[in-house]
Amino acid sequence: MFINGEWTGAQDGSSFPVTNPADGHKLAQVPNGGKADVEKAILAAANAFDSWSKTTAYQRAQFLQKAHGLMMDNLEHLALTMTREQGKPLKAARNEVRYAADFMGWFAEEAKRIYGRTIPSARPDQRFMVLRQPVGVVGAITPWNYPVSMITRKLAPALAAGCTAVIKPAEATPLCAVELFKIFALAGLPAGVANLVTALDPTPVGEAFCTDPRVKKLTFTGSTAVGKMLASKAALQMKRVSLELGGHAPFIVCRDADPVIAAKGLSLVKFLNTGQACISPNRIYVHESGKEAFLCELTAKVAAMKAGSGIEKGVSIGPLVNEAAVNKVDNQVKDALKKGAKLITGGRRLTEDGLDRGWFYAPTILDRVTEDMLIYREETFGPVAPVITYTDEDQLLHMANDTTYGLAAYVYTRDIARAMKMFEGLNFGIIGINDINPTAASAPFGGMKESGMGREGAMEGLDEYLETKLGGFSLR
Repeated sequence: MFINGEWTGAQDGSSFPVTNPADGHKLAQVPNGGKADVEKAILAAANAFDSWSKTTAYQRAQFLQKAHGLMMDNLEHLALTMTREQGKPLKAARNEVRYAADFMGWFAEEAKRIYGRTIPSARPDQRFMVLRQPVGVVGAITPWNYPVSMITRKLAPALAAGCTAVIKPAEATPLCAVELFKIFALAGLPAGVANLVTALDPTPVGEAFCTDPRVKKLTFTGSTAVGKMLASKAALQMKRVSLELGGHAPFIVCRDADPVIAAKGLSLVKFLNTGQACISPNRIYVHESGKEAFLCELTAKVAAMKAGSGIEKGVSIGPLVNEAAVNKVDNQVKDALKKGAKLITGGRRLTEDGLDRGWFYAPTILDRVTEDMLIYREETFGPVAPVITYTDEDQLLHMANDTTYGLAAYVYTRDIARAMKMFEGLNFGIIGINDINPTAASAPFGGMKESGMGREGAMEGLDEYLETKLGGFSLR
C-alpha cells in the first residue's frame, strides 16, 4: 500500500494473493488493508489537503503532465501487468493505458480553467463573486475491468481541483494500482496527496469512506446494488457522491442501416474486454429485413475470434474475471435457450487446449431473444450477443428505453432525422450514432436512472470535485 508517501504493509501483517484469470497462476501477495489502514490513509489525505489545495493550478498541472509522460514511457510495462492480472489481450491493455494517460493530460490543462465569476447585483452598493474550491478528501473505489483508466479518470480531476484522495482498487486487480502509484511517486506526488489501500474485503474501506467526516466525497464505479448501498450510507453525512454503475445498452440497427457495417461495429464493441464493460451492448435490435445479413457477418466475425491468454499473439477473447462470472453468463444462456432462443454459435465454457485452467467462455450469438428471458433484463458482463428481431420502428424507442439502466446506447442509421430522433429520445447518458467508441477524456461519461449519478471526464468531471462559494460584498 502507499500511504503518506511511503510503501507499507497492512498494520496487522495480513496479505492476499493475486492470480492470473487465464491460468490461475499466482502473481503476487499484496497487503490486506483493514480499518486501521484506511483510517491512516484518510488522516494522511486530510493532513495533506491544506497545502495541496493552496497550490496553484499550474503547479498541480505540472504534476499531472509529468505523470502522463511517465505513463506513456512505461506503457508496455503497465499493459503487460494489466494483461497478466486482468486478462484482457495485450493490444487492448495498451489502448487502456493510453486512455488512462489521456485523463492525466486532459485534466492537467483543465486545472488551469477552474474559473470563478462576478454577478451583477440589483443594488448599486453590492457585488457578487463566485469561487470554485476543492471539496476536500475524496474516497475512490475503482473496478477490475478497467483497472488503470478508472483510477486516473477519478484521481486526475480530483488532484486538478485541489483535492486529496484515498484509492481502493478492486481486490482482483491491485497490482495495476501499485504500478500506477509507483509512477505517481516518481512524478513527485507530495506525501499524503494520493494514497492507496489494497484490501481483499472492501467493506471496511467503503464503510470508512461513507462514515468518516473527513471524507467529503465518495466516487465509486461498480454494480448498481453496491452503489445504492454506498449512496444511502453517504447520505447520512450529506457527502458529495458520484456513481458509475451498471448498464444494459441497446444496440439498434435501423431498417435503413447497412446490416453488414452494423455487424462489424457490434463485433468490436460487444466482445471488447470479453464483454466485461459497462457500456457493452446487451440488447441488439435488428430489423427483420436485415437480420440474415447481420447474423451472417456477425457469425463470421465471431468465428475468427481466438480465445486464450492475452499475452499470446492473435488472442481477442480473454478470460472472465472468475468462476462466478462464467456461471452467470452460462446461466443466462441456458435460460434463453430453454425459453426459445436459437443458439447460432458458442454457448459453452471453453476448456480445450489448457483453457480449463482459466475462466473462459466462448463468444456466443443468440437469436430469437425475447422479453421473458433473463438476458433481456440482467446485465451479462460476458461475451454473449443477444439478437432481437423487430418490425415496427415506432416501437423502437419504447423497447430500448424499457430498462432500469441508462448508461449507453448505440444506433446505426443513414438517416439524419432518424439519428436525431434517437439521440434525443433514448434515455441514456451516452449515445453512439454509427459510433462504437463514444468516449474520451474530453467527453462526459456517465448514466441516467440506475446507471448512476454525476459524470467523469470533460469539464463535468472536474465539477464533481469542486464546491461553489458565493461572496456578497456590501460597499457601504
